Amino acid sequence: MIGYYVHHHGVGHLTRARSVAKHLSGPVAVLSSRPRPADINPFADWIDLPMDTGDDASDPTAGGVLHWAPTRVPGMTSRMAAVAEWVGTHRPAAMVVDVSVEVSMFVRLMGIPVVVFAMPGERTDAPHLMAYRIADRIVAPWSDTVYRPDWLADVDEKTTYTGSISRHADRTDGATTRDDASVAVLAGAGGSQVTTDYLDLVGNHTPELSWRGIGIPGTPWVDDVWPLLTAAGVVVTHAGQNAVADVAASGAPTVVIAENRPYGEQLATARALGQAGLAVALDAWPAPDEWPDIMGRVRSMSGDIRAATRIDGAAARAAAAVDEVLA
Repeated sequence: MIGYYVHHHGVGHLTRARSVAKHLSGPVAVLSSRPRPADINPFADWIDLPMDTGDDASDPTAGGVLHWAPTRVPGMTSRMAAVAEWVGTHRPAAMVVDVSVEVSMFVRLMGIPVVVFAMPGERTDAPHLMAYRIADRIVAPWSDTVYRPDWLADVDEKTTYTGSISRHADRTDGATTRDDASVAVLAGAGGSQVTTDYLDLVGNHTPELSWRGIGIPGTPWVDDVWPLLTAAGVVVTHAGQNAVADVAASGAPTVVIAENRPYGEQLATARALGQAGLAVALDAWPAPDEWPDIMGRVRSMSGDIRAATRIDGAAARAAAAVDEVLA
């Protein structure tokens, strides 16, 4: 059995876990505070963990040693007890952690090999560096030719740069031609500054284009974005790892806009893609009247974003890194 801790914020960690689990050599049990989905495939089991928050939380960093380990929070005690009970009962061959410094340390202290997913941004703080040092293997889910942060250099020998992991990597359906007049705009489940009012203003400055928001409050829910990604003339996306991977898989001309996230996570991703010439990269949502110029810039780009981000085989490479720890 392989344990797989999935962080509850947003949907990206779970989406990535599903992609990787399909390629792992053994059954996978998810441990998460996310609501249990109706369909847990391809996982063999799902262990519900209590939330680790509370009104009376104090000293959450334990003096700067950890990120989130508050005292006086019953849920914190209960969730770690649930992790310990599951590990003690099932004795997993390894635990994949995406992501939590505290779970990584806790499980490693129980004598279980740990595979830690790295995150982009400035991860030079003591807790992150400690988690990377104790990890048996580190999975960096992006292409090292696009982004190779200095802070991973000290653990390079146990780091696997897999390429960007997309749930759509193996799809061959979708539009065969792009509508140059259409623009798809992806907002993140973890929060976004873009609104429908903003898109209306952008449309006033680009009357020749049709703008469609996806995941923006007030827009219709889209179960499958793949047809939209393959049909749009341009895709505008936040710089979350899964969104970038999905857009890259589609090969669409891309504008990547960094949303405000801890440790400059999206800022680092966006800038790396921009410096590699794969997308127009912006540090924040621009004024509506800037979009005509942005559209001109993105249409002049010629880089192969799918090839450069190493979409093909990325999930299998991540699974292989985990399986190395099992050997």
